Amino acid sequence: MLIGKQSWTFPNKPVITATGVSGGPFEAKGKLSKDFDILHEDLWMGQDSYEKAQRVLMEEAAQTALEKANMKKDEVQFLIAGDLINQITPTTFSAKTLEMPYVGIFGACSTSMEGLALASFIVNYQGANYILTGSSSHNAANEKQFRYPTEYGGQKPPTAQWSVTGAGAALVKANQNEKGVPVTTSATIGKVVDLGLTDPFNMGGAMAPAAADTIVAHFKDLKLEPSYYDLIITGDLAKIGRDVTYELLQKEGLQIEREKFQDCGLMIYNDDQPVQAGASGAGCSAAVVYGHILNQMKQGVYKRILVVATGALLSPLTYQQKESIPCIAHAVSIEMV
Repeated sequence: MLIGKQSWTFPNKPVITATGVSGGPFEAKGKLSKDFDILHEDLWMGQDSYEKAQRVLMEEAAQTALEKANMKKDEVQFLIAGDLINQITPTTFSAKTLEMPYVGIFGACSTSMEGLALASFIVNYQGANYILTGSSSHNAANEKQFRYPTEYGGQKPPTAQWSVTGAGAALVKANQNEKGVPVTTSATIGKVVDLGLTDPFNMGGAMAPAAADTIVAHFKDLKLEPSYYDLIITGDLAKIGRDVTYELLQKEGLQIEREKFQDCGLMIYNDDQPVQAGASGAGCSAAVVYGHILNQMKQGVYKRILVVATGALLSPLTYQQKESIPCIAHAVSIEMV
């Protein structure tokens, strides 16, 4: 049901029954490598283009989730997924392989929670019994589209972020009074926020106001205090964006313990990996949440979390036309019951 201005609650508590996470060689050297189901030794993954390799990542993540749930693809009503590449082509080709009724979405790096929010809403109101949702990114494919091909060896400023080569998929199903499982309980759909930033090498700074806006709206709509959650984790703001968002939230009067305010873009890689301000990409929050964070919840580390995935809604064309960067953030609460 709608609550407040821009939030939904899910009284039937849809279950995240299984997940799949795949990644590349750089992620295999990262801090969360043990939380990936599949890791590749090279960026090509047996393909002749990086975009085709990204397609493989999404297919693997989806198929892994189905295998964990002991389900066949024709038992799933809908696939809701997307990515960053033009016309979300890698995801669309994955959908062709998966042969599921398909809803393609684009929310840039916020796609993971946009998909989870929509899947939860549909399942909660009996629109489907099973929905597969997820998102993916590939470092070399993203760099080629939005900045420069990696072969150029272009220099990047400290504010830049490293696109994750990875994918995460979650199978959402109707709740049959299950216990000891992660469920979605609410979602807050974000507004487009654009404060005029134009630097594509400072995505975190551009997305921070959108993240703060959605977080404030979530607590206002649901009439909750930040202490309700054990963890509030943003999508891929990385170091710059996380710090700016935290300051903005303090100005709004939201007192959040700093150690409980984390970011997926700061968790996935080791400190000695050269990722500038941190990680990014539509596969970043999907891989971290559907891998590491849900594993932690099942181990009892967290009981209630709020995931706020952030996205910069620019394109190569808008950048070339010197437009500013509109941004968005979508939040989903996940709890163990």
